[in-house]
Amino acid sequence: MKKLLIGGLSALCLFISNPMTGQEEDKVNYSKEELKFSKMDASPMDLALYRDKNDMAVARVIYSRPQKRNREIFGKLIPYGEIWRTGANEATELTLYQDMKVADATVKAGTYTLYTIPGEKEWTVILNNKTNTWGAYEYSAKEDKVRIKVPVRKAPNTIESLSMAFQESGKGADLLIGWDDSYVKVPFQSMK
Repeated sequence: MKKLLIGGLSALCLFISNPMTGQEEDKVNYSKEELKFSKMDASPMDLALYRDKNDMAVARVIYSRPQKRNREIFGKLIPYGEIWRTGANEATELTLYQDMKVADATVKAGTYTLYTIPGEKEWTVILNNKTNTWGAYEYSAKEDKVRIKVPVRKAPNTIESLSMAFQESGKGADLLIGWDDSYVKVPFQSMK
């Protein structure tokens, strides 16, 4: 019992004589060599944001950007006629902050998964209700909210990384999706 009391008293004296703040503790316990961060993803995540004239967010797309790396993309890496997550890693996510028309379909504000079925001359663009999915493995046509077809366009130059951007048009914006030597435009129109 005497040893336990003396040992505990010694530890208390040591603690009182050398108090450390949280910052000092961080310096002591976490040196640069101990920090471990993951490497940059081969297909980094990015986003495209559409804002209206009042600078209010209208739509946002979050997607991963695979690289061309001298590969044949459409018809080879991304087969024609098959469902695609429209990016890499997690399936691409589209958030609408207000009700919108996508082509002729009315879509309520909310978050959807953006899938596509690439073809040589046209793509099928799909907004699906099931979100937070990896790839297209959990895709179910039963969850489709909207399916539209859009023509494939020839890009004026090679697009090295899958790229998405909103481009204003009329009462809304087109979502441009481009990679390699082609791109598509997905029309979004404000309901206001």
